[in-house]
Amino acid sequence: MKYLIVLGDGMADRPVPELNHQTPLRLAVKPTIDRLARMGQVGLVRTVPDGMKPGSDVANLSVMGYDPARYYSGRSPLEALSIGVPMTATDVAMRANLVTLSDSDLSKAVMTDYSAGEISTEEARVLIEDLAKELGSDRFRLYPGVSYRHCLLVKNGSTAVSLTPPHDISGQPVRDHLPQGDDARALLDLIERSGKILCNHPVNRKRIAEGRNPATNLWFWGAGTRPALDDFRLKCGLCGAVVSAVDLLKGIAVGAGMRHPDVVGATGTLHTNLGGKLDAVKQAFETGADFVYLHLEAPDECGHQGDALGKIKAIEMVDRATADLVAYLDNRNEPYVVAVLPDHATPLSIRTHSAEPVPYLIYDSRNPANSGLVFNETDAQKGVFLPQGDLILKTMLQL
Repeated sequence: MKYLIVLGDGMADRPVPELNHQTPLRLAVKPTIDRLARMGQVGLVRTVPDGMKPGSDVANLSVMGYDPARYYSGRSPLEALSIGVPMTATDVAMRANLVTLSDSDLSKAVMTDYSAGEISTEEARVLIEDLAKELGSDRFRLYPGVSYRHCLLVKNGSTAVSLTPPHDISGQPVRDHLPQGDDARALLDLIERSGKILCNHPVNRKRIAEGRNPATNLWFWGAGTRPALDDFRLKCGLCGAVVSAVDLLKGIAVGAGMRHPDVVGATGTLHTNLGGKLDAVKQAFETGADFVYLHLEAPDECGHQGDALGKIKAIEMVDRATADLVAYLDNRNEPYVVAVLPDHATPLSIRTHSAEPVPYLIYDSRNPANSGLVFNETDAQKGVFLPQGDLILKTMLQL
């Protein structure tokens, strides 16, 4: 028996005038996902518990079967696990984004681009390594990650600090969203000093000459302490694997004792190496995995950028991935259960995450159903409501 979750990050949305008051899920051409929906269980699932912020960290933990109220200790520590950052019980990890601000004066600056023009991992590594040399100390250490996503480790740190995710303030002034609380002055100093180091960096000069956004500053958010996840195999009785371009998901896999293959060219955007990720899923199944979690980040990225057409294309990419993997599973002549869902909504109208329940489908190859529903926000309201995200995996295992 094989189990597959295809997670289209941020796929769910709200009707927008730009799309004739429809959602990207309603307009995307997704024949495979809709076919599975008609033959499976369709409904809404609450992946973000009441009172928790609707981040990919909380929501993906939930979908993987880990109640965030019990297991969540912050986003950045999960990412730190992925890139091999050693953490003690008194350390605090923070996400360190490379961002593009409109002005070197933080009192005037606007968050122009939370991803510094989707800067490449190779370019970013040069910048982070140079910043680490200049800004690193016994207390503050920078570690390179993927694309614009990096890690700051604070020795004997505190989580009593207010930090704003940069994708929450796209196009807004940053002055009211600068660090506050413990270590705020030190973090603000790092942000300002990073700007002075990056302003004339050769990588940025080249990006500007090519008409691309430079990485003007570091931006910190997502502080947390070392996580402690139960081993997935002991918890669920399955050998698991996670295929993703995103350090957060790989970090969850590390913490849960799941495999997490690296895929060359996997970026988390529309331009990812989709074929390589699909091959990694199949390879995981072929080498003993019972459960694979395929995470596709592109719908979320397009939602944050307010790119409606890009989000539709990203959802259609999720459908192509689903079609390829369902055909592979059919050819194995072995029963399987597949679920397709977002972790949370990333509405184009607000360009950040929201906490409303999201559509899901679960298809059991042994027992095709007849829901009469397709996969979108409206049809999902007519189906089954799951009040907790961890019920996705529990439902898959009980079918």
